[in-house]
Amino acid sequence: MLKKSALRRITVTSIALFIFCILSFFPDRISHSFSSNVLVDQKEPSAIYFLDSHDYVARTKVVMKNTDTLNQAREMIEMLTINGSKSHYIPNGFQAILPNGTKLLEISIQNGILKLDFNDMFLKIPKDSEEDAVECLIFSLTEIPEVKGILLYVNGNLLTNMPNSNLKLPDVLTRDFGINKVYDLTKIKNVTKTTTYYVSKYDGLIYYVPVTEITNDEKGKVEIIIERLKSSPMNQTNLMSFLNANAEILDYEILESNIKLSFNHYLFDDFENKKILEEVEYSIALSMRDTFDVKAVSFLIDGEKVSQFLE
Repeated sequence: MLKKSALRRITVTSIALFIFCILSFFPDRISHSFSSNVLVDQKEPSAIYFLDSHDYVARTKVVMKNTDTLNQAREMIEMLTINGSKSHYIPNGFQAILPNGTKLLEISIQNGILKLDFNDMFLKIPKDSEEDAVECLIFSLTEIPEVKGILLYVNGNLLTNMPNSNLKLPDVLTRDFGINKVYDLTKIKNVTKTTTYYVSKYDGLIYYVPVTEITNDEKGKVEIIIERLKSSPMNQTNLMSFLNANAEILDYEILESNIKLSFNHYLFDDFENKKILEEVEYSIALSMRDTFDVKAVSFLIDGEKVSQFLE
């Protein structure tokens, strides 16, 4: 019995020593392998646009299974389809808009233009929802970096207008189409179009609602957006803005893919730590991105860059 007990202890000790040696000689490789496996499983959520509980086309984020362009586009369309195979990914407070049974027959991309060919269920979108559906598709799919615009086909035929509302469609649909459009025009000349992102909430979830306003405002587009965000967005809506009414845009520079915005100190939510409220940064940056088609927005105070938005 003593010999068996001693042998067992020697065996256990030898195994433990062997494991220790392996960890000592190859710690970096084992640690790197483990951390790499963890990182592979972590995906950044992607922006997508659904109808919210107030019937706005709204921007939220969902983790996508796919990252390549065509498969991610397919996945988005499945989420945007009522009772689609991915509808369980839709956050609470949002809803799909494409009719149940809508199928994608063909998808391809060339020179940044995504071609979508749907079955005839796509034509069953209710009259009052057709424009919202087009906006959901445009703004969702152009969040994919490689997609600059989309072509809509039904059973192989290019869609030039929506069948129930007779909404006319350009050949290539881009974000210039606008979203949640509001018109305040007194004349047909000197028309200015800006898209401003406001804050909304549902059950504690913060998300953003873009509103394209078409006006005769003669001020510059940067000034218009900042002015909109400093004032009450619109009467009788749930839309909000957290930009301080004393915040002033002092200067700006529009570059090819970047815009630099210089503010006074009232842009800060925390003067001591020089922090910009996230909702303020997102509202301004997303508005500038869509209005000027830029990729990055830099925030400066007294000429010093304090933040840069790049999504």
